[in-house]
Parts: sequence; C-alpha cells; structure tokens
Amino acid sequence: MANKEEQLGTGAVVEAETFRDSVSTVDQSGARKWVYPKKPKGKFTNYRDIVTVFLLAVFFGIPFIKINGNPLLKINILDREFFIIGQPFYPQDFFILALGAITSLVFIILFTVVFGRIFCGWICPQTIFMEGVFRKIEYWIEGDRNKQIKLASQPWNSEKILKKGLKWFIYVIISLIITHWMFMYIVGYEEVLKIMKDGPIEYPSNFIVMLIFTGLFYFVFAWFREQVCTLVCPYGRLQGVLIDKETINVFYDFKRGENRSKWRKGEDRKAVGKGDCIDCNQCVVVCPTGIDIRNGQQLECINCTMCIDACDEVMVKTGLPKGLIRYATQDEIEKEQKFKFTNRMKAYSVVLLALVGFLGYLLNNRGDLEAKFIKPAGSTFFIKDKKINNTYNYTFLNKTNQDKKVTIKVIKPQNGEIILSDNNSIILKRDKLTKGTVNVTFPENQIKQSKQNITIGVYDDKGKLLDTFDTYFEGPFKMQF
Repeated sequence: MANKEEQLGTGAVVEAETFRDSVSTVDQSGARKWVYPKKPKGKFTNYRDIVTVFLLAVFFGIPFIKINGNPLLKINILDREFFIIGQPFYPQDFFILALGAITSLVFIILFTVVFGRIFCGWICPQTIFMEGVFRKIEYWIEGDRNKQIKLASQPWNSEKILKKGLKWFIYVIISLIITHWMFMYIVGYEEVLKIMKDGPIEYPSNFIVMLIFTGLFYFVFAWFREQVCTLVCPYGRLQGVLIDKETINVFYDFKRGENRSKWRKGEDRKAVGKGDCIDCNQCVVVCPTGIDIRNGQQLECINCTMCIDACDEVMVKTGLPKGLIRYATQDEIEKEQKFKFTNRMKAYSVVLLALVGFLGYLLNNRGDLEAKFIKPAGSTFFIKDKKINNTYNYTFLNKTNQDKKVTIKVIKPQNGEIILSDNNSIILKRDKLTKGTVNVTFPENQIKQSKQNITIGVYDDKGKLLDTFDTYFEGPFKMQF
C-alpha cells in the first residue's frame, strides 16, 4: 500500500478490500454476528412507513369485513371452509383454487423478473412486522444503533434488565395479538372471541396451539429476525434463478462511486481519480440484513431502500449528486442502457394473461348450484299403480350468497315424474348443503331396460336451469327379442 501511495502522492485512493466471501451475519468462527441497523430516515423510509400503516390496517381489518354476510377472507382447511372476497369455495372447487395458486405463482415470477425483491422490502409480512413494528419498539426502548450496541455489551445491571425485560414483554404481547388475528383468518373472529371468552379450560387444544404460534412469532421477531430472509424463505432462493441483468433492483453505481475514498472538504475528487463514494459506511450500518450493497447484488438484499436514503443524505451533505445507490438494472449501471421489457418478460406476461383469462372463465361459469342424485346402497325399484318407482338421495350445494327456492324435474326421458312434498319445491340455505330423499316414477311401459339412463334437472323459482345430473333408473328385467 505504501508503494501505491508513493505513486499517487497525497491524493492516494485506497481500493476496497472488503469484498465478502462469507455470509454477512456470520463471523470467521461461524458464530452469528448480531445486526444492529441504524434507524433509517429519508424519502423512501417515509413511503415505506405509509405502506406499512396501510398493510397493517388491512391485516387487522380484513377479519371483521363481510360481504353479503360472508367473511372477506377465510381459509379453514380443517373444516374445508374457504371464502375469498366473500365468495364461498368448496372442495368441489379445488381445481379453481389450484389454478388460482398457479396464477399467483406466475404473477410472482413475472413481478420478480421485472422488479426483483421489491415485494420483500415493501410488502412481505416478515418485513412489515419486523421493521414496521418490532424494530420501532426496539428503537423506542433501547435507542439507536450505538446505544443498542452499548447496551448489549454492558453487564446485566438494572438498566439492561429493565430495557430488555420491557422490550421482550411487549414482544410477547404483540406476538400474542398476531396469533389471535391469524386464527381469525382460519375460524373467523366470532369463534376467536368465543374461545377467548370461555378460556383455556373450555378449549385446551386451541389454547396450546395459540401458545405454540405465539412462541414461534416471538422467536422469529425477537431472535431469528433477518435469518428468515437469508436462510429460510424460499422466495429468496428463487431470486437467484429469476433475476438477471435486466431486472430492476437496488444497485450501487460502482462506475460513479469507485474509486471510493474518505471525504476531504474542498477537494476535486475527479481530478485525483476518486469516485463519489466517500466510504462513510452509512449504507452498511443501516442495512437490516447486514450486507454491504457496494459488493454488488446479494442474496440477502431485500430491496428495502434504507441504503438509498442513507446514501442520499450523505450525498446532499457533501454536495454530490444523489442516486449513487438507486433503483436500476445491472445493464443500466454497466452499459448505461435504459430499462426495457424483454422477451422473457413478455412471455411470462402472455402466460399470466392466459391463466387470468381461464381463471375468470371458470369463476364465471362455476354455477350457483351443484346437485347430485345417488341411489341408496341396496335399494331397488318397486311398482305401484302401473308406475315404476326409484328412490334417490339428493345433495344440493347452494354456492350463492342468498337462499334459493328450487324445483326438480326429469329432463329425459320424458314422462318422468318427481314425487316430493311441498309442491316439488325445496328451500336451499345460502352456502349450505341440503340433503333429502326424492322418488322418481315412470309409466311401466316407458322403461325398456333394467337400467336406463336418465337426466334430472334442478330449476330456480323463475324456471332457470341451475344444474343437471345424469344417473340411472332401475326397472324390471325384460327379455329382448
């Protein structure tokens, strides 16, 4: 280094020698390095705070919103109750839900190919709760980065016990609240409030499950933290496959920033071969995953923009242009090429539009009713007044948000008659299964085979055909000549 300084004189530029060759949160011995990010401030931080407040309001508000009496969102796998945007879905609609999941996956892929991990930094529940709730409480109780480091290194005196104990206690309470709200998305807020009112003695299994999830949330946000993004989250691994040089990400403009060197007031940095990066390290100390964005695109980067705000603040103070760290593509940094919608992005868009169109078609043609007519096991026909009778167990699933009055008719062959009480009408409660028994009769001379195919239709009170079901009708065996 001395020889290099002699060659460059007093204006020597110290080349970066900090390029990482290991996980950012692990030291040389393999022990975890605890991350103490500096409290961020700036334009993007303000925007993210607005997004955080909005998403938290959505999260805590959705369980109490109902559409036509149905929950806005409810995913109860155990009881097979699914409501999405107030519309009920049933096990019979599993193929629609599966297609919806595939469509969502393709959207995530397209979004990642274009915008990188913006989802992680702005929308992901892990980031929203960690940075928008738990980290803010930590700043409030323990102070900013330097105070947290000092508190962590000092012995367990009254100050440390008080601050740590208060923080952990609040973390437990918030984790408990999150758990209860998560259960509202599964069983509904009415059931959760009932469980809370009746207490753990009445619902011991529910109480144990809630304790387990509360402990899990506390573990994640109090200790595991950024390790979720770097070690556990599958989306982070997917990033390495999907992101390329045309993807928009948070990038450090190395062409403008290097060679980096410390700031000297009044110095003409270009004249001595220095870049705009003054090596202040603010982009590093503010990073919630502990990386140095100047080392290039990294798996741990969640595009949270904290380094952008930190760098822009320094650039303003030094009188240098903002944007040394910014949203850009790798090609924009290296080749000064503007963002373009590539063929790869167009292909994903076509697939996504096709899936959305097909999903919309399925939803539109899902039908208001699903009907089944099944002959009871071991049953057979009987003849009365020269008419052959068959008994069927019917099951109606009303998929609408309102009660329906329906009638049953034999569509083919003709001359079939339905024997049912209440003038051949049935009242179907909304979102409910209705079961019962119905008799179908045909004139004896109408049935030519021992098992004859028939079609039964279900109509609403306006005469609109809602659903049909093909089954068979039994009659006496007849010799064919």
